[in-house]
Amino acid sequence: MQISSKFTIGVHLLAVINYLGENEKVTSNILAGSIGVNPVIVRNVMGNLKESGLISISQGKSGITLTKTPEQITFYDVYNAVDSVHDGGLFHFHENPNPDCPIGRNIHKAMDSKLDRIQKRMEDEMRKITLADVMTDIHNELKKD
Repeated sequence: MQISSKFTIGVHLLAVINYLGENEKVTSNILAGSIGVNPVIVRNVMGNLKESGLISISQGKSGITLTKTPEQITFYDVYNAVDSVHDGGLFHFHENPNPDCPIGRNIHKAMDSKLDRIQKRMEDEMRKITLADVMTDIHNELKKD
């Protein structure tokens, strides 16, 4: 089980956009430099975030901007936008449990609802954490420098 790095790239990207704000035109090259990944990866994640309505991309003076305030952007929004989890679940169940085995025959019934509960709790927690929370922590760390 692992959420793709696209999630953390997405949060990092949004934080840079918010931090630079109106002081500097944000480009995919600036974002790639901060994140430490290829600009193609950044553009891919940006496409997901734009499609989800979290950012706006302009070729003009403004560059890349947030479409919502940091308080309105949750971890869940980013998680959902970048399609971090495929096929609707964190847990990928092994494909062919043996139906002739008493465990294999019943393992889905025994585990599916538990795994769904775990994922729901994680997603509920993600809805409580915002980009503003991340920015507060970053600003506190900057004060220490």
